[in-house]
Amino acid sequence: MYKVYVTDHDYPDLAIEESVLAPIGAQVIGLQDRTGAHLAQAARDADALMQQYAKISADTIGSLKQCKVIARYGIGLDILDVKAAHAAGIVVTNVPDYCLEEVADHSISMALTLLRSIPTYADATRRGTWHWSAWNRPIRRLRGSVFGFVGFGRIAQNMAHKLKPFGLELLAYDPYVSAGVMHSHGVRKVEFDELLRHADLVDVMCPYTPETHHLIDEAAIERMKPGALLVNCARGKIVDNAALHRALTSRRLAAAALDDTEEEPAKQTDWSPNDNPLFSLDNCIITPHVAYVSEDALHEARRVAAENVRAVLLGQVPPNAVHYRN
Repeated sequence: MYKVYVTDHDYPDLAIEESVLAPIGAQVIGLQDRTGAHLAQAARDADALMQQYAKISADTIGSLKQCKVIARYGIGLDILDVKAAHAAGIVVTNVPDYCLEEVADHSISMALTLLRSIPTYADATRRGTWHWSAWNRPIRRLRGSVFGFVGFGRIAQNMAHKLKPFGLELLAYDPYVSAGVMHSHGVRKVEFDELLRHADLVDVMCPYTPETHHLIDEAAIERMKPGALLVNCARGKIVDNAALHRALTSRRLAAAALDDTEEEPAKQTDWSPNDNPLFSLDNCIITPHVAYVSEDALHEARRVAAENVRAVLLGQVPPNAVHYRN
């Protein structure tokens, strides 16, 4: 019998995984090690790992004596040492087409919410103020406003298609995507500095890497338009939260919307909103890392991740193998 350990999960059960893996004689064992600190011991005899939030380091990988595959439930690989896994002969898989619609829709929803100053107006009416001037900044017409993408992968491309009818001017910075590809989506390719200087709203849509850690830092924020808006539905650590807090309290930026914060609460065992002062600000909307969420997306991620594991355990090539690049 194969042993498939789920490092951690916030699903109510593991029925989807079991429906895919039990027919090949695999036992699905649920752990709840969000930090990954105890995986080396708890999953030592794993034939496969399925990873949600837990970090899997080179040390942990070195302790896995018979593991054949590590399957990410999502797209990102920043919490997994892919190089160490491949060096150990372990196949790595992810779900590359997962939640493209959901994250695009969530990010657009956050952007429109800020552009129309909806949270400020909602708070004003709760306090008894019923007047158009209760905005947190003068509201510009959407048509003609400048929307800047930091990163122009598949999710941003999906967003560009959906934003076109609003008449926004779309800019994007991405050193890995050509001007021609951007033009085909109705987007103008610019350098990072130009995007920051011209965008009324900056939307972060790049992967988290050592190069993008704190990409949106104090220096970047200083180059943004006074009163500009920031949305981040990518990894929390791309935005320097301390710098953002200073910019929001000084009103250098009018408002921000984040789907995760720098400390990544989902990966903590003991978290409080008091850990991050951004949660105390009325001009910062924070959702609990839910941009990817829909019932359809969650079921798809679990099924595809389990199918990747099944393929490897059966000696087949998985549909979503990740290839390590130096």
